[in-house]
Amino acid sequence: MQARDNFNITHSLFLLLGGVALLFIFAPLAGMFISVNAPHLFEAATDKVVGNSILRTLLISAAATIVSALFAIPLAYILARKKFPFKGVVEAVVDLPIVIPHSAAGIAILGLISRDSALGAAASAVGLNLVGSPFAIGLAMSFVSIPFLINSARDGFAAVPVRLEQAAETLGASRFQTFTKISLPLAGRSVVSGLLLMFARGMSEFGAIVIVAYHPMTTPVLIFDRFNSFGLAYARPVAVIFVAVTLILFIGLRIYQKRKW
Repeated sequence: MQARDNFNITHSLFLLLGGVALLFIFAPLAGMFISVNAPHLFEAATDKVVGNSILRTLLISAAATIVSALFAIPLAYILARKKFPFKGVVEAVVDLPIVIPHSAAGIAILGLISRDSALGAAASAVGLNLVGSPFAIGLAMSFVSIPFLINSARDGFAAVPVRLEQAAETLGASRFQTFTKISLPLAGRSVVSGLLLMFARGMSEFGAIVIVAYHPMTTPVLIFDRFNSFGLAYARPVAVIFVAVTLILFIGLRIYQKRKW
């Protein structure tokens, strides 16, 4: 009986603490939606600049996620399956974009694509300027968000029993067939979660993007620009629309993910 009472007290305490955490997330967003001015919201919703920035943000983040996945997923598999010298260093490098200031990440990427760099000079030779381009935006998005995909996929691959892969290879499957038919499907839930996290993180990036490409504007940069130029009343409607679009998108993706897996 005493154990049951202790459990109920602990359960109630956890509910209280969890409720505070949930309120901390919900309250600012709810306040933003409630306080938005209806005419300003309608004006922002019909503004082509806002619509184009949202579409640009979604498309570039999706493209950056897909391209990055071609390299991140194989790396995640190697980290999950292989032991090699300095593996801890490699894993630390993977996590580095999460811990460094994103303005510093923007400076690093700017050095990579500026006209003084080898990549920037090569692009300039064929008439391309990488700074201030969708390519620069995608690069910034990928840099700050790729750790989420690698770490999630690595955990998924690590949970796949090695004996299943060994059995498939014993039956004549190649290593690539084993990966595509056994390892990847079984780790699919974690891989998809990593893809969604990377897409979401890239879509919300501001600090690195504003350094490498203020124009064309992604939505986070547009919100910042309107706040600086016109104040909170004109920045808030854009933020509300962007949050609403991303919320609808991710609810749909999560429902699809749960039904499929």
